Amino acid sequence: MSQKTWGGRFSAPTDKLVEQFTESISVDSRLFPHDIRASQAHAVMLSEVGLLTTAEAGKIVAALDDIREDLENNRIPFRTALEDIHTHIESELIFRLDKQGLGDLGRKLHTARSRNDQVVTDLKLWTRDSIDMLDHLLAELQRSFLDFGLRHRDVIIPAYTHMQRAQPVLVPHYALAYVEKFQRDRDRLADARKRVNVLPLGAAALAGSSLPINRYSVAKQLGFDEVARNSLDVSSDRDFAAEFVFGLSLIAVHLSNWSEEWILWTTTEFDTIELPDEFCTGSSIMPHKKNPDVLELTRGKTGRVLGHLHHLLVMMKGLPMAYNRDMQEDKPAMFDAADTVTASVQIAAALVRKAKIKTASVAARLDQGFLDATTLMESFISRGVPMRTAHEAVGLLVRECEQKKLKLSDLPTSKFDEVCPGEGAAVRAVLGVANSIKAFQSYGSTAPHSVETQLKEWQAKLA
Repeated sequence: MSQKTWGGRFSAPTDKLVEQFTESISVDSRLFPHDIRASQAHAVMLSEVGLLTTAEAGKIVAALDDIREDLENNRIPFRTALEDIHTHIESELIFRLDKQGLGDLGRKLHTARSRNDQVVTDLKLWTRDSIDMLDHLLAELQRSFLDFGLRHRDVIIPAYTHMQRAQPVLVPHYALAYVEKFQRDRDRLADARKRVNVLPLGAAALAGSSLPINRYSVAKQLGFDEVARNSLDVSSDRDFAAEFVFGLSLIAVHLSNWSEEWILWTTTEFDTIELPDEFCTGSSIMPHKKNPDVLELTRGKTGRVLGHLHHLLVMMKGLPMAYNRDMQEDKPAMFDAADTVTASVQIAAALVRKAKIKTASVAARLDQGFLDATTLMESFISRGVPMRTAHEAVGLLVRECEQKKLKLSDLPTSKFDEVCPGEGAAVRAVLGVANSIKAFQSYGSTAPHSVETQLKEWQAKLA
């Protein structure tokens, strides 16, 4: 028998250049646990429907267990001539069972399946495991941000729009914003998992099988919730791959947003956050430098992940129905995107745990930038001044302060009386960032009572 799973049709051996060009074992070798697991379930099912005896299935399952152990310990060499992990495992199974005097038993395993449905089954099992692992890591990252907020519970920092100082917020309010973002990432992956968790195996090449297989048995053994309804769709489906990498891309984007912020915050100009030394590097020529390389690399790796999403979509967009070899190119994109995001999430969680707000530096500059201007405007509004009138009035007061190098709280009460007669003294009670923070009332705002409620809710959710 040819080493190829398809060798009988051909009269000449495969050119070495073709073997090197078409092999995928250098990429898909990591699928061996999933391929073995799916093959064992397939063997059990074949025995249930009478295509194998119970004893035959038992010998196949046992041999596959041994092969798994040898692969885990790097005792089976990979060869480009065997193309992919599926052929490596089947070839090794045939060899071992033949040595045991069991004849063609190993050659029976591939009954009623094709590499087309086999590879997508393995890839779905891997994707499902990756989603579960990422969910755990994202929860840990959320806990890190929650801890960051709790460690700086009463600290006020400026929040920005257009990179200009906007309004004051509590640090835990800021930290919980990232907790919310990563929760959406978790929810998005959980939703994608529903579509991943549909069994493809049994669709065979594209039309199904004329043999009396039981796909529901395989689904139950492998923990799939459903069985794919259309065999033609199975062979051509890589939607789940694109959806998974889209989820990874948004995680990477959120990490990049955070990295960009903290890179700025570490500068002398912002002087807002202190990163742990063990997560920074220095300069080969400038002895004073402390560079946020981890954050920069996290930001940089985002482009790599986004590129993999584009790669998958371009791969998919021109394919006719059923399997095409182009689909072999899905795994490099999926594997690298998952590896990159996994590493980024892990190191982000560790860094956030040890980072500290430079509270003295932040507090010394909180009165800069008129962070209390919007609250002043809303104080006027609450006393009957029309919103647009109040907006223009506060804008004029800010301009006057800029010209005279004053804070809003430096202005005399009479200035506020001009906007809202008789209410100047009451209005000025919201000035200053601490008073401004206390003035917030709306649900989801940075109001201290609202932030405390959110902290307690997230502590319970992430416990």
